[in-house]
Amino acid sequence: MKICVTATEDNLDAMVDPRFGRCAYFVIVDPESLEIKAFPNPNLESSGGAGIQSAQLVASEGIQAVVTGNVGPNAHQTLSALGVKVLVGASGTVRQAIADYKAGRLTEIAGPSVASHNGQSAGRQGQGSSR
Repeated sequence: MKICVTATEDNLDAMVDPRFGRCAYFVIVDPESLEIKAFPNPNLESSGGAGIQSAQLVASEGIQAVVTGNVGPNAHQTLSALGVKVLVGASGTVRQAIADYKAGRLTEIAGPSVASHNGQSAGRQGQGSSR
């Protein structure tokens, strides 16, 4: 079994990136052996379609689940159509997210956890201002 964790760097001790489509790295992990394959997200700076493209990319790695902080509607729809489970609420390190996954502490969702285009502003991570 392989799962994908969104991350800020390319290793098990990296922090979980709370964004899916525009995360910095994808870390593909075998939760039993902790063997990893990590690569930068080529869609990080995409002008559009990052969620769909990221979903297609990680699904092509043969994963069964995505572990992340949040996922938007386009990415969620694409992952679901490809048979990939989506679990949200991950935080801390990739290693901790894997432990949380194995312990059943993450929430599998049936729909998106954030609105469309939520992760475009990396500094705010969707926390817009009304000013």
